[in-house]
Amino acid sequence: MIVTVVAMPQGTIARTDLAEARRRLAATRYLLVDVELPETGPEEGEQLARRLGLGDTDLDWFGRPGEPARADFLGDTVGLVVPVVQDERVTYALAVAGDRYLVTAHRGPAFLAPEITAHVRRERPRDAVALLFLVLQSALATFRRAAVAALLEVEELEDDMFQQRRPEQVYRLSRLRRRSALLHHSLLPYLQAVDEVITRRMMSPDFPLERQRLAREFQHVARMVLTDIETLQEATRRAFGSYSSLVAGEQNNVINRLAIVSVIFLPLSFLTGFFGMNFAFLTDELESRAVFWLLAIGLQICVLGGAFYVLHRTRIWRRLRDED
Repeated sequence: MIVTVVAMPQGTIARTDLAEARRRLAATRYLLVDVELPETGPEEGEQLARRLGLGDTDLDWFGRPGEPARADFLGDTVGLVVPVVQDERVTYALAVAGDRYLVTAHRGPAFLAPEITAHVRRERPRDAVALLFLVLQSALATFRRAAVAALLEVEELEDDMFQQRRPEQVYRLSRLRRRSALLHHSLLPYLQAVDEVITRRMMSPDFPLERQRLAREFQHVARMVLTDIETLQEATRRAFGSYSSLVAGEQNNVINRLAIVSVIFLPLSFLTGFFGMNFAFLTDELESRAVFWLLAIGLQICVLGGAFYVLHRTRIWRRLRDED
């Protein structure tokens, strides 16, 4: 277990243990504590809130693996399970914030810590609540980056389809569609829970105006990120529709070519089969070479001329040329 303590608002970073972090939480006016839990094994995360001296019995979930997205208002503190996009997967960071501190916990490397530290040193949040909203904004930013990157990939893939359709494009579209569903499924319950807590707090008359501004800004950004993800979902559906349209167009071309072949060769096959039958009129009356050439060649030329005339009148040639 790795414990990182960031002194606020200066943003100075120190590595320590749980005992020292607990002492600083009790003595320091404004502090950020980040706990990196092992990726396997829940035992070190159990009762993490009590080991840090937070002491609330409602925080038994803090540090426990497999917790779904949540937002709980616990008197003077708020507890959150925040989804974060890391590489190709969605992970969850746990946060407990009060007036004097913000404590975060996560499994594996602290992927948000460098970004948050940079924001802290640049923006200098005034208190732990402002720092909490900064962390929440950073988590939303990971969803936005993932959605925008996937959307650009969908648009590029759709352009490639119209240049040359390939079967592997369906697999890539399916993967992007599953990714958009994962982003939406992970973010929507979290936003609903947080929005409920924020709305309840904003209705309180003692909720400061500065925190109301931060809450409204977070809600605005959250709606924008959710819109980006929904745009990604719509883009994947549109790309699948484009792919289906291209397949249907190619099938129509094949059917039109088969129709042309049928118009030309079915009458010729009929004539060949008809005059190949051995009945009395053909064997007794049509004996001269002139009659043979007239019937065998002349009729076929007439049939071919009629077939090409029908194709020209129906403009099938022109449609095939335009589609190619």
